[in-house]
Amino acid sequence: MAQTTENRRPIIVQKYGGSSVADVEKLGKVADRIVATKNAGNDVVVVVSAMGKTTDGLLGLARQVAAAADSTDPPRRELDMLLSTGERVSMALLSIAIQSRGIEAISFTGSQSGILTNDRHFDARIIEVRPHRIEDELARGKIVIVAGYQGVSYRREITTLGRGGSDTTAVALAAALNADACEIYSDVDGVYSADPRAVPQAKHIEELSHEALQEMAECGAKVVCAQAVEWARRSGITIFARSTFSPIGEGKETVIRKFAPSETLTARAVVGESNIVLGRVENAACLDELLKAAGQCNVTFKDLQVGERGGTFLISLLNVPDWQGAKRTLLAAVPTLQLSENLAAVSVVGDGFASTHEPPVRFLTGLKNAAAKPHLTILLLCE
Repeated sequence: MAQTTENRRPIIVQKYGGSSVADVEKLGKVADRIVATKNAGNDVVVVVSAMGKTTDGLLGLARQVAAAADSTDPPRRELDMLLSTGERVSMALLSIAIQSRGIEAISFTGSQSGILTNDRHFDARIIEVRPHRIEDELARGKIVIVAGYQGVSYRREITTLGRGGSDTTAVALAAALNADACEIYSDVDGVYSADPRAVPQAKHIEELSHEALQEMAECGAKVVCAQAVEWARRSGITIFARSTFSPIGEGKETVIRKFAPSETLTARAVVGESNIVLGRVENAACLDELLKAAGQCNVTFKDLQVGERGGTFLISLLNVPDWQGAKRTLLAAVPTLQLSENLAAVSVVGDGFASTHEPPVRFLTGLKNAAAKPHLTILLLCE
């Protein structure tokens, strides 16, 4: 029952983060915005996150239960079953709010929406989207509300997509539906040169390339998750990052799209990420065993550096809910492994860094002037 090309209305995919639907009042304002988009002549698909800090609360409950049973970490599969309920609450409430405003709507889980993932738990990746049910309901004139952050594996297991996974759901759906726009709404009005909550003088960035934002996201920026930007880059999707709390049609935004190579050699943003682990091995020959162990416990290394004297790497614990068990596995594989925990990483992202020495010189001078003593300094000068 999908619409034909002749009678197709513009399709808008909107994603609303947890802060946007944190309570009933905010959820109602989101419903008003969605209805306005529908009344403007669009078909609307909405991807929604769990309300407020629901995911953190559920994760905390799981850890309390596991600790009471003398188990260090809750199983990842059961975490997916638990955490996926947060978005289901949001999607149902938002659908109810829209229907109370006289507009037909229907809510779908990730699996009902055709979000197919690989077989990893807690940080799965989308491998295919089959949005047939969504297309059918759009053809019936309904607004479709989709639970973000979740899908179903080829083994029919419920999976979640890692922190920020609702962004990925929205972009993947936009690509599968050939949507006219993908709008990401949060509590900030786009992308800044630094986190405006930590750096009040940070500058708003009006336009940004997929590549620059993906690098920022990989280094800790939280406006749009890295996997979502990767989907957008591969599919040619333009993302509009906006604030939920700006009046409709007003306020700032950041447009993320494909750009020609920039001729301006400049730093675009400073981003940071906390809860980082730094690993060191003195013998590079043991890295193969270490990498095998990391694969067994679903731990991903970042910025792996290897030389004659060994190697270093970083581990972001953002999507590692079972770090204590993973650490035991890594140390069992390589007893001489050195792990430094409770660290943070700061990165500078920009254009044309490989063409001039000025940006890294400024970076190192800034560290020196701040009397900072980093555990590790990595300069990756990429175009």
